[in-house]
Formats: sequence, structure tokens, C-alpha cells
Amino acid sequence: MKTKFHALAITATLLLAGACAALVSGCASSSQKRISQHQQLFDSLPPETQAGIRAGRVEIGYTPEMVIMAVGKPNRQFTRTTAQGVTEVWVYTKNKPSLGFGFGIGGGTGRGVGVGTGVGIGMGGGRAEEVMRIVFEGAKVGAIEGKAAK
Repeated sequence: MKTKFHALAITATLLLAGACAALVSGCASSSQKRISQHQQLFDSLPPETQAGIRAGRVEIGYTPEMVIMAVGKPNRQFTRTTAQGVTEVWVYTKNKPSLGFGFGIGGGTGRGVGVGTGVGIGMGGGRAEEVMRIVFEGAKVGAIEGKAAK
């Protein structure tokens, strides 16, 4: 039993490591893909702004297109109305991972004796955690709340 559990734990660890590697390589390619969709605008920006966008940073004064190149489309958008006027707010979230593990033993009597065991490991979507809000004033970033830079 210990050997089967050990093999299962190693398999789960390897699957998780593979998923993380795929996610990291996917992030790099998705960043370049976002830039290529706005290539003309990107090419017109100063080198330091291009470097910031490539690094996933958002700065005050960025346009919505620049923000999308840097960090992608928001998970949620809404407008905020205050005495100063109407602003657009973009919210970025990330899913916190959740891992569950279960072990069960069952048995029964009757005409014979039966014993069964089961092991389950589940990795699922946990809950979303807000990591950044970007507030647009006019057509430019006026405020950044939360993670301003990677």
C-alpha cells in the first residue's frame, strides 16, 4: 500500500510540475502575441516603455491598448461615478489553487468479506483573488491599485 501511495504522490507531483512549466512558457508566448496584435503602436513607443510592457508593468499614462499588451484583458470591467466624473475600472484576478486529497476504506459482511480502498487527488479552480485594479481617467491610466509591476 505504501508503495502505491508513494507512486501516486510522485505521479501527482510530476503532473503538477508539468502544468506549471506549461503555464510559464504559455505566459511568455501570450505576452508576445498580445504585443504582435498591436505591433504598430508598440514599435512607436520609446524603448523604456517597450521594456516595461514586455516585463508586464503598467504605468500611469498608459492607454488601454498599452495595458492590454502589458498584462492582457481584464477579468472584469466596470465604471465608477464620483463627484469628479466617470472613470473606467479594470480588475485583474488570479485563481488561487486548491488541492484536495481523500482516502477511504470500505468493507462489508454477508456471504463473504469484502474490503475496498480508494485514493483521490483533485486539483481544481479555487477562488479568485484580486491582484490589481487599473483606473482609467479619460483614455489613460490615472491610478493603479494593487500589483503595479511584476
